[in-house]
Amino acid sequence: MKKFFVLLAILVMIMANAAFAEERVLINFSDLVDDAQGEHQATLVDFSQFAGTRFTEEEKAQMRSSLNIPNWGVQLSSSSQTVMNNHLSYVRPVQVNEGATRFAGEQVMGIRIHFPTQAFNSYAWIKPPFEIPAYSTNTFDENAVKGDQFTGFGVLKNVGVLKTVKMTVYGLNHPMGIGVVLRDMDNEFMEVPLGHLEFDGWRELSWNNPNYITEVRRRALKRYPLYPRSAPLLILDSIQIYKDAMKEGGDFIGYIKDITLIYDNATLQNVDADLNHEDYWGILVDREEERRVREGARLSDREVLLYLEKQKMHQDDAGDAGDAGDAGEEAAVIQ
Repeated sequence: MKKFFVLLAILVMIMANAAFAEERVLINFSDLVDDAQGEHQATLVDFSQFAGTRFTEEEKAQMRSSLNIPNWGVQLSSSSQTVMNNHLSYVRPVQVNEGATRFAGEQVMGIRIHFPTQAFNSYAWIKPPFEIPAYSTNTFDENAVKGDQFTGFGVLKNVGVLKTVKMTVYGLNHPMGIGVVLRDMDNEFMEVPLGHLEFDGWRELSWNNPNYITEVRRRALKRYPLYPRSAPLLILDSIQIYKDAMKEGGDFIGYIKDITLIYDNATLQNVDADLNHEDYWGILVDREEERRVREGARLSDREVLLYLEKQKMHQDDAGDAGDAGDAGEEAAVIQ
């Protein structure tokens, strides 16, 4: 009997440790396909509601954007920015060959960065077309869950201690480093290095939190009020590519499939079945709505300014919008 209880205790501890971490996709570039006339329907945001009254309906219709891959851009560090480097740094959707051993026929994000050839450190950030909102609701989908438009599209909620960050990337033996920049609900940033790209083919790069404690008995146990407590979250800010001063510059080409996080849940869901606190007090709903309005106004101000700036630019009568280099240049400039 004593042996049974010892085995049972060991099993409970193993299960408890295994239950801590949850693995979820932060963003999958295979999902960001053009399914809405040049945009990605699920991540389409209408910024015109904060534009004012002097714009026509046709002009407001252009104040929309999504996480469709061609909308993303490359921002070089200030010391690396030249007209040529900006022009030759951009992203585009790339389809994996049907006969490929992995991800056959799927879309991935293709990246081209033209690094300086001079001997100094250089950085580039692949950024979404707008700051990914944490509390946005898809206004183009009647059945959308309120506040969850970007969950799985650059946002993960109820994130406690971060254990692991993983990225599926295709390397071409370039001597560059790659990492992920994450942002939390307090606008604090976290740079996560994932290693170098000196390999050929698909590989899953990962970073493991050295401060993550897997043994439950060694964790610092604290009591928190169960309600009202907003669950923390993490947002994808950018993907960072790094060139060391001693490495060769020039063109870099790479491909990214997805980014995944493994983390502890910050709060346990549905643990109190006796009372539905939110139905009576509505505190969390009010907090999220306030953040949603504030977030929408801030992002919309920027998008309206971008629209006005585009109106000032020279329009090429030849209409070469399909040229990848021009598309990359525009994306780099507007970041």
